[in-house]
Amino acid sequence: MATGSSAASAPAGRGRPRLIPARRRGETAREEILDAAAELFTRHGYTGTSTRMIAEAVGIRQASMYHYFGTKDDILATLLETTVDASLGHARRLLDDPGPALPRLLELARFDVDQLARSRWNLGALYLLPEVGDQRFVEFRTARQELAGAYASLAAAALDDETDKRTLLPFRLVESVIMMRADEQRGELGDHGAVGLADTVVGAIEMLIEHRPHRG
Repeated sequence: MATGSSAASAPAGRGRPRLIPARRRGETAREEILDAAAELFTRHGYTGTSTRMIAEAVGIRQASMYHYFGTKDDILATLLETTVDASLGHARRLLDDPGPALPRLLELARFDVDQLARSRWNLGALYLLPEVGDQRFVEFRTARQELAGAYASLAAAALDDETDKRTLLPFRLVESVIMMRADEQRGELGDHGAVGLADTVVGAIEMLIEHRPHRG
């Protein structure tokens, strides 16, 4: 999903001198900026994080950061894209697959849970930032809505009933991993870990779809 921002055309190389040796994950300064921003946004929020803080976390001059991203919005937009693009691409392929709907739904859920649970930072938590509701992030929200629609379509096909309200739940169950990660980081998930609960989430979706409620 392209943002239409200057971030899309930014050079991939390091390009500018840094203040200290590289200390963030990433093959390029651009990747290091994203890694630092991801940590700071998830810890301090968007408004609580300045571009100076990001630059200092990377070890580059603040002015050098603008060689890779024109604005702080561009950084957030890029991070948001990373949470949905791979899953949306996988969803589109699964929608075109002629096989049974339930295995396709479960494959999408497992792929998506893995993306959310195994990322270095809990990037799904960025969805909750109030700024994400602004027009500047409409492309991300549109992509996320398409992903939610893919879940609903696969669930409807598996249920053979597009009016069944259960079609709304698989996507939300997958995104529950975001809150699990937040609880885990605060030590509130007990002995469990978000990664270890992936099978449980997928299994819950399977039971949800296969359960036939009594209608008397």
